[in-house]
Amino acid sequence: MARTYHETVTTPAAAMVSTKGHPPFVSLLSDFGVRDPSAGIMRAVVSGICPAARIVDISHEVDRFAIRDGALLLWSAVPYLPVGVHVAVVDPGVGTAREGIAMQTARGDYLVGPDNGLLMPAAARLGGITAVHLLEEPRFALPDVSSSFHGRDVFAPAGAHLAGGTDLEDLGRAFDPRGLADLEWPRPEVRPNHLRAQAIYLDSFGNVKLSALTGDLEAALPGLRFGEQLLMRAGKAQAGQDLTVTYARTFGDVPEGAPLLTADSYGRVALSVHQGSAASAFNIALDSLVDVGRKVAPTRPARPPRPPAPRR
Repeated sequence: MARTYHETVTTPAAAMVSTKGHPPFVSLLSDFGVRDPSAGIMRAVVSGICPAARIVDISHEVDRFAIRDGALLLWSAVPYLPVGVHVAVVDPGVGTAREGIAMQTARGDYLVGPDNGLLMPAAARLGGITAVHLLEEPRFALPDVSSSFHGRDVFAPAGAHLAGGTDLEDLGRAFDPRGLADLEWPRPEVRPNHLRAQAIYLDSFGNVKLSALTGDLEAALPGLRFGEQLLMRAGKAQAGQDLTVTYARTFGDVPEGAPLLTADSYGRVALSVHQGSAASAFNIALDSLVDVGRKVAPTRPARPPRPPAPRR
């Protein structure tokens, strides 16, 4: 599973360690939405504990309870964030026996959230996990911990304390990373001249993000070039004939309304329609299969054998 999301990426600015002359950095991600005050309250809790922190909201519009969607958004964002503390809360198990955790990664970042797989792809993309501790020390949570809002009462305070210089070890007991909950993250199937992947995210434009990275596509279709016409089956096309889709560098390389297969801005294979919705055009839902292959020139039918010459 790890190879589908383990590709350490960062930018020069993001790689600057925040403790060396830079204010502490905290990012927030959740499925709380912006209609209710939950996201704003989390920001206020972080500011109250660590006033110097710069706070960036990655998103609070993750689909409700969609752990995998939240994991993908966090995976997409972390290479472009400064080294810091990243608090993520998509937590349908809040108030149950699931643990709250803080982990340190090889790049130097801390990830804080529930132990339900949400943090795992981001941790891999930041170089892997170097340490995990449970969030069990009451000094680093709010005085009254509710059973339904650990983002406010547990995760935001823990992240703020880490940003302010608290040692990871002070938050609670060490936890074996091998015991962390993993994430159901489908693997692509790579075969000669064929890639099978699943739709793992549908963005607001209707672009379909696949479980395959561009390296998987290139491994399946060696020598692939922009402009090449590929055969695809997806969604409602799975039971029908192959459709033609262009492998393109960008949307404008195909006519308006035409489908294209491309690498999105995070290195993931995406199925799109220029100024349209691929999800709607091809009736694709989450976990739909998408098959991509090369157009193969039809072979000439074999000539029928000549009848034997008549005997004289």
